[in-house]
Amino acid sequence: MTWTPERRARQAQAIKRWQPWAKSTGPQSAEGKAAVSLNAWKGGHRNQMRELVRMVNAEIRESRELLATC
Repeated sequence: MTWTPERRARQAQAIKRWQPWAKSTGPQSAEGKAAVSLNAWKGGHRNQMRELVRMVNAEIRESRELLATC
């Protein structure tokens, strides 16, 4: 369903009258606050990958040092 420019203008005026942003309070309960605190969490994959890269780099560094002593 496509909105006509007239309908879009009417909706914009209605929203300006309602001002839903002025009534927004966010989560009130502890459960709601806990749920929204995870909104930006993406699963922690980036940190896991960074740790793996550090581990691999450390192993490579140790191997190079061992080879240099031979």
